[in-house]
Amino acid sequence: MPKSFTHFDGGGQAHMVDVAGKSETRRVARAAGSIFMLPATLALIEAGSAGKGDVLGVARIAAIQAAKRTAELIPLCHPLPLTRVAIAFAIDRERACVTCEATAETVGRTGVEMEALTAVSIGLLAIYDMCKAADRGMHLEGIRLLEKAGGKSGHWQAAD
Repeated sequence: MPKSFTHFDGGGQAHMVDVAGKSETRRVARAAGSIFMLPATLALIEAGSAGKGDVLGVARIAAIQAAKRTAELIPLCHPLPLTRVAIAFAIDRERACVTCEATAETVGRTGVEMEALTAVSIGLLAIYDMCKAADRGMHLEGIRLLEKAGGKSGHWQAAD
């Protein structure tokens, strides 16, 4: 069970957590998720022949941009000076999906989990946007945090 929700004050009002008393440490988070589609749609992506061009190249840039703008999208996130954002895509022909993995890093007082998760979400949504004319039935699955390191709570890794 969680200890408590940190984004609520003693009166139950939403607030931005005060991180001024925390130490600056190197913080890293990895997240992943997948988009499932028709095999023919995946073939278009692999061939680079989707009508809008290099699908994964555009999705990579969208994911990086999203990580950098997370504080604008998630109301109580702190704006962070990211030191690195890396995006990797893996194509799985057998399952007809593309998996996106994002790694976000900073040196700061709060973690980068939301930046990694936002990067994955927007990267996958960019794939959807680029390919929706061919396949409106695509769906996203399994967007989740894989690992985080740094800060007071230390290292955490997903069980599976």
